[in-house]
Amino acid sequence: MPTIRELPRQLMRYALVFLFVSQIGIAEVTAQQHSDPRWITTWATSPSTLPPTNEDYAEIEDQTLRLVIHSSVGGESARLRLANYHGDQPVHIGAVTIALQTEGSSIQSASLQSVSFGGTESISIPRGAVVLSDPVSFIVPQLSNLVVSVYLPESSGFLTAHALSNQTNYISSSGDHTAATNLPIEGESPAWNLLTAIDVIHNEQVSAIATVGDSITDGWGSTLSGNQRWPNHFARRLFADNSIDNFAVVNAGISGNQVTTEGNSLFGQNLQARFERDVLALSKVTHMVLMEGINDIGMSSSGDAQLTSADEIIAGYRNIIARAHARGIKIFGATLTPYEGAAYYTQAGEIERQAVNQFIRTSGEFDGVIDFDSVVQDPNNPGRILPSFTQDNLHPNDAGYKAMADAIDLDLFR
Repeated sequence: MPTIRELPRQLMRYALVFLFVSQIGIAEVTAQQHSDPRWITTWATSPSTLPPTNEDYAEIEDQTLRLVIHSSVGGESARLRLANYHGDQPVHIGAVTIALQTEGSSIQSASLQSVSFGGTESISIPRGAVVLSDPVSFIVPQLSNLVVSVYLPESSGFLTAHALSNQTNYISSSGDHTAATNLPIEGESPAWNLLTAIDVIHNEQVSAIATVGDSITDGWGSTLSGNQRWPNHFARRLFADNSIDNFAVVNAGISGNQVTTEGNSLFGQNLQARFERDVLALSKVTHMVLMEGINDIGMSSSGDAQLTSADEIIAGYRNIIARAHARGIKIFGATLTPYEGAAYYTQAGEIERQAVNQFIRTSGEFDGVIDFDSVVQDPNNPGRILPSFTQDNLHPNDAGYKAMADAIDLDLFR
């Protein structure tokens, strides 16, 4: 038994051991935050803007971007992904906040939370890089609009963006307005700049479905800021059906995108080049729906370009299928919808579309088939979209997108 003289020395030893163990525990908790298996991507977007060939582009300096996004699954904590993939210089971020939207550019002030990066409010993102924010305690309701505000104190250079979001976003007058309830607006923007994904901590056993494609997945032709894209309708359908587990539904569509090549600096890298970044890098993706190829056909039908063949598109599909399966992701092929009457329609292109759809339906190389072609076609003219489903004979409208989502066989995801 220790003497009175020895007790302080033993107590000090125990205290030091306790302090050491406690510090290890704290370090482990901090280090494990980002590796928590409950993280899941609730929303994502794919950067589309490639650097222009000239230097004439808009820059942001001493202004705040206010970006409006729509969640799928909810959660109790959030982390943001910001990217400078296509920038021509490092981007300095002065401050970032997240909040719930009221309407337009206004936020619910009680929900506002500051977002940090490695414990600091500001960060410089190197050219070509992506950063994860520190986890922030923030209740993300399912199927709700969130607002992320980003202050850029210095000249931004060329900003990485999803150029055609089908969502009104906002640019402030001068200053850091990330905490403002009502943003002093200098302009509006169709782009989601810098922000590429939001992950949440979700306690249930759920995973994510990535919807991959072009403008039809991106939601072009649906109501502006209305969240009427077919992936939005599909997410609402999943949440309303108690017979199936919930999934996050994330959108990896880019308007104008192609499987095989690039046609315009607004339309992003070809799918095979962007697949790792836009799908495989997201959190807990277990399923994906692939609907892409109509731009490969249509955009190569005009001018002096050689028509892209079904075989070329199918070769691209096989690459994506193999890479998805290597990650244990089930991949469902969605047929290309009719486009007769669209600006780039040709009879030769229609032959290639039918050949692509034949492969999707019958090859057995996908894990399942979603026949969007049959859902939206005009029964009296199957080469065209039903007139009540479209305004331009290429992109569905709100009703067309809802019909697509409603037709998906949920047994594919059980």
